[in-house]
Amino acid sequence: MKNLAKHLIKILGKDRVLTTREDCLCYSYDGTFRTGVPGVVVRPVSTDEVAAVMRLASKERIPVVPRGAGTGLSGGAVPQEGSLVIDLTSMNRIVKIDPAEMMAVVEPGVITAHLHKTVEKMGLFYPPDPSSASVSTIGGNIAECAGGPRGLKYGVTRDYVLGMEVVLAGGEVIQCGGQTVKNVSGYDLRGLFVGSEGTLGIITRANLRLIPKPQVRQTIRADFTTIEEAAGTITAIIGAGVIPSALEIMDDVTIRCVENFLRAGLPLDVEAILLIEVDGPAVSLPGQVSTIAALCKQCGAVRVKVAETEAEGAELWRARKAVSPAVVQVRPTKISEDATVPRSNVPAMIRGIKEIARKYHLVIAIFGHAGDGNLHPNILIDQSNPEEMERAEAAIEEIFKLALSLGGTLSGEHGIGLLKAPFLEMEFGKTGVAVMRRIKEALDPLGILNPGKIFGGMSS
Repeated sequence: MKNLAKHLIKILGKDRVLTTREDCLCYSYDGTFRTGVPGVVVRPVSTDEVAAVMRLASKERIPVVPRGAGTGLSGGAVPQEGSLVIDLTSMNRIVKIDPAEMMAVVEPGVITAHLHKTVEKMGLFYPPDPSSASVSTIGGNIAECAGGPRGLKYGVTRDYVLGMEVVLAGGEVIQCGGQTVKNVSGYDLRGLFVGSEGTLGIITRANLRLIPKPQVRQTIRADFTTIEEAAGTITAIIGAGVIPSALEIMDDVTIRCVENFLRAGLPLDVEAILLIEVDGPAVSLPGQVSTIAALCKQCGAVRVKVAETEAEGAELWRARKAVSPAVVQVRPTKISEDATVPRSNVPAMIRGIKEIARKYHLVIAIFGHAGDGNLHPNILIDQSNPEEMERAEAAIEEIFKLALSLGGTLSGEHGIGLLKAPFLEMEFGKTGVAVMRRIKEALDPLGILNPGKIFGGMSS
């Protein structure tokens, strides 16, 4: 490793090559409970430097882990012990914003929320909004195909990537896609790299599609005594032809956790809360809001609150945004999953998860993007208790089997990473996984890019 560090210092300079145990520990984790300490960390500032590092890594057959802010929830950025981490957060320029073409050109280390604020000042809008937007990076969002609450109306990250610059495992640089909305030249390499979790190449620049910023937005909260009433409301709203920009659900366990944490006056006498946001032209918003409020009441809501000001809307959203810090007050370890099902099967999925929680004597908080069926069951445990971890692992497998039996998928937005790799074959079968492996082997024949992710094989 010392010899490798010397070569890296020649490429990047001493200040951007980190080798001490203390520095490497800072890169040993992501948003999960898994860890792995790299042997060396580099912080390039250009595509040329990333390419040079990859040429060296390929020559020396050193495993490489690309990394953004490390906020992932599937173990995708957790290094293999002794590996080389490429920290891309110093490549953080918004290269260009083109209002005429409605496009932004960015480097991978740009913070998602910074891009939001920058383009919105120009009357433009970049919809993908993962919960970690204030710290997560665009490169990481693309690598994981991040979603967020606005996915129901606006889609996910892949829907806004027009083109990319990618460094391959051997250090070659390729361009995928381009700068146009329509582009069907050759195979869709752009689509291949979006969501590939750093296993096929390293994204060093992206062309992102922008849309006009919505004129206004408004938030509604509806409280329901049963999960079935809340879920029925979801299908009723969509069926009425109203597509909210966000349609979130919080179950009773989540509500209690957040109320204990915030003391925000959340109702403790209900089984579910829906948080609904609508946006669009000012002239059409009152009609959408009144339609949604009426549907909530018709479907059994015991209370419906409509935010009349931006401040009131922000206060309603404060509870939803506090979920992650709130649930870890209960138990020290949070395993956040994102099994996704067709929205009509949301009630069955929630009831099934609750039954699994009872079966394994676990606390599971359920919340998420109910409008597109993307639920986040958070299993709250103590990682230091082996017996409890064993029960949690059994519960996770049952949750995935339940999601697949209901026509769903292992992951709606978190990716496969390390945590879900053992279950990939459950969804795609042996042949499907074999096809993915062949793609991986074609682009990374030495297997040095983010080893163990998606397909497993990396020790914890």
